[in-house]
Amino acid sequence: MGALLLAGSLGAEPSAPEPVRGVVISCQTWGREWGTDEMVTAMQEIKALGANWVQIHPYVGVSPEGGLHVPRWNPEDPPPRWLTRPIAEAHRLGLKICITPHVAPWRAGWGWRGEIRFETEAQWERFFDDYQVWITALARVCRHADGFTVGSELDQTIETHEKRWREIIQAVRAETDAPLAYAANWPDYQRVPFWDALDVIAISAYFPVVRHQRQPTAAELDRAWSRIRGEVLAYARSQYRQVVFMELGYDTGLNAARTPWIDGDGRPGGAELQAQCLDRALAAVEHPEDDLVGAFLWKWFPGPAPDENFLVSEPHMRNVVARHWSGATAAPASSPPGTYAQTLENPSEQTAH
Repeated sequence: MGALLLAGSLGAEPSAPEPVRGVVISCQTWGREWGTDEMVTAMQEIKALGANWVQIHPYVGVSPEGGLHVPRWNPEDPPPRWLTRPIAEAHRLGLKICITPHVAPWRAGWGWRGEIRFETEAQWERFFDDYQVWITALARVCRHADGFTVGSELDQTIETHEKRWREIIQAVRAETDAPLAYAANWPDYQRVPFWDALDVIAISAYFPVVRHQRQPTAAELDRAWSRIRGEVLAYARSQYRQVVFMELGYDTGLNAARTPWIDGDGRPGGAELQAQCLDRALAAVEHPEDDLVGAFLWKWFPGPAPDENFLVSEPHMRNVVARHWSGATAAPASSPPGTYAQTLENPSEQTAH
């Protein structure tokens, strides 16, 4: 049984799949930026590079006791515009959009969501009960999206709570017809026991491509990606699924090839290495008739994003993306045409959850 292609239109036959060329549009709040005109500008610029998908990642907070700070969306009220507008605008621009929810652990004492785990069964039950309420409500609000991720990098939860994850997947399917994925972190994707319940394998692809601290050569990076591709595709075949890289990115630093998941150190030469790493990664991703269907690049922001990192929007990174996705050099960033902006509905301020 084959996976539904995230690459093609919903329900499309897999005869002429279009690769996923996606960019993750992030935020500096809980997501209200996704409902702004700056979000439309970001999507226009991303499309100009050759992208055909975008992704957003709605947050929910978590407590050390397992409870989630679940937003209460009254079904009788209009759904949050910062969730519905990016879906509508992506479709208006001819883009597809994937929703990849993130659990935000920072105020609860964990460094990132891959560390989230609980000591008691009561805490686990509270976590999964709240998570199912949140994820199904989110799937309902975002039911017109083209792809939906039921979880991202919650890899301390997957093996010991398979039954709960299968219940969550079933509940999400009742709310959306979008193909479903789970985004596993790169060391853990072969530990996921419920790929058969999903449509596609998704991986946060921060694979280390060298172990030394020297400047890597393109040939070294290519050899590493050849090995990684082989391992990923062999596993995907064993699961009868296609695979997409739900996150693929590098920061500006001299350790980008060795520890790509860590914020860059800003040393001279880091931007050049960042561009080189992305260049060789994109060369490895797209192959005709391949079960690795594409990648979402981490990351981009609507409007100014001071003190942010991993920026695909920087000129040297735009040029790498444009060369691979459109065969061109990226043009400078520009504002959306006034005639287009005037056709948009009047935006309303949304309360972040």
